[in-house]
Amino acid sequence: MQNSDSSTFYHELNGHLAASELGPSAAEAHGMLCAMLCAGKPQAAESWIAELLAGTDAADRSTQACRRSLQDLAARTRAGITDPQLDFMPLLPDDSVPLAERAVGLYDWSRGFLYGLGLAGLDVSRLSGPAREACDDFAAITHLDLKDLDDSEENEQALAELTEFVRVATLLVYEEQGRAVETGT
Repeated sequence: MQNSDSSTFYHELNGHLAASELGPSAAEAHGMLCAMLCAGKPQAAESWIAELLAGTDAADRSTQACRRSLQDLAARTRAGITDPQLDFMPLLPDDSVPLAERAVGLYDWSRGFLYGLGLAGLDVSRLSGPAREACDDFAAITHLDLKDLDDSEENEQALAELTEFVRVATLLVYEEQGRAVETGT
């Protein structure tokens, strides 16, 4: 998802998830969705929303607002991940927040992606070498030590590189698995 209001959308979705007393952050929820799309799970968005909203009161106003935000995010994400111009971006905190918060966002996103692969039932060991390695790298991101992370230029550069890696790796997994499932090849 790449557009000028992604920062506002990120904070809005975080608010909806918190108001609905749901566990994941917006970044983690987005990682889950992306994995389900990458795995080619039928009705990925509907399954994802059902997973996130399980146990909530469907008639509750905050749940309804959260559902609308999730539906919007799912539509934007599908459009971005399938875009031939490679316009996909993971939903993460923007550059105006401290580096540590952005690093936690990337950690959450990667953790959500791995969880989403499990929800989709994708056997990562059946992926090609590069796609399997990308998933292994997502797991490595979830093991990063984020304590005492300072706002150095070196850390800024490392986070930018990791974010770009996550973006490209997601597209790689989608191209190999998700598109193949969608097209039946």
